[in-house]
Amino acid sequence: MTHHVLPLERESETIVCMCESSGEREREVGERLERAIVLLLISAECRQAWSMAQLGAALGADTQSLERALDELSRSGVVLLAGAEARASPAALRIDELGLIGI
Repeated sequence: MTHHVLPLERESETIVCMCESSGEREREVGERLERAIVLLLISAECRQAWSMAQLGAALGADTQSLERALDELSRSGVVLLAGAEARASPAALRIDELGLIGI
């Protein structure tokens, strides 16, 4: 991220202009949370349904951000939601088995 420093009329003050909008930062944070959710759900040791509370605690995510991320992953077919539980979809698990998710 690039910061531009713009001088004000008074020499002692400056304004830092962020080149990213708040929407771009929120999207980046949301995508990072989505990746963390997928990696947790497909991990070989943890291939089970996780409750929202468990996911939130494991990932340090607030409820609203977690719900948004899970909704997006569910709409994309990556995560299956059943009530307050989430699990990796069969497609996500198969893609992982094929070695296409290499992190």
